[in-house]
Amino acid sequence: MKKVMLLLAGFAITLSAWAQQTDNRPPVKKIEVNGSAEIEITPDEIYLDITLKEYYKTKTNKIDISTLEKQLQTAVADAGIHKENLTIGNVFGNNPDYWWRKKKNDPDFLAQKKYTLKLKRLDMVNIILAGVDEEGISNVNIASYTHSKMEDYRKEAKIKALQAAKTKANYLLGAIDESIAGVLEVQEINTDNYSDVRPVNTMYMANARMQAEDKAAVSDIDFKTIKVRAEVRAVFGIK
Repeated sequence: MKKVMLLLAGFAITLSAWAQQTDNRPPVKKIEVNGSAEIEITPDEIYLDITLKEYYKTKTNKIDISTLEKQLQTAVADAGIHKENLTIGNVFGNNPDYWWRKKKNDPDFLAQKKYTLKLKRLDMVNIILAGVDEEGISNVNIASYTHSKMEDYRKEAKIKALQAAKTKANYLLGAIDESIAGVLEVQEINTDNYSDVRPVNTMYMANARMQAEDKAAVSDIDFKTIKVRAEVRAVFGIK
């Protein structure tokens, strides 16, 4: 029993001495900085909602939704866009059965459909809309937009943010004749949360005068860019 107690006492003394040595170690010299980066890119995936609606050209001549749909399909094909990029988004109140019953039983019913068109560039909009009877176009708006290589841009922004943090640490320490001795900690603070799925409020309405003057008009207005931003917190040791 005495041997056991002596061994325990010796172990306790050793731990105490080690703890004192640890506490006596000089603190690690370090510098903590934030770094940020922003990349501005032009979307190459733009989703356009186009709503077509039947109308009466004369009192007895109704332009059917199928005619308008065929015009839109032809205009999309003539613009060199694959047909898979044009899909039906909605049919009169999200109820196709009601839509067809109403259309069949009520000759005065004006059917409407909403289509979603995927574009790489927005400057094709005028050309496509010019191929559709302007009175049959109810409205057009941008539903969402993104870039096909968005994840690559996000990674690039994070790398640039960390490089910016290192540059900041270097010039701050250089002002006092010190230099960094490697990174101790990196924390991602913020990454962009751009609007890649939420609708854009800008409305593009069919302009009859513009189409009448030039059916092949191409817009020279650049589409709004996406800003991909990243921010990091980095801790570097000091030599």
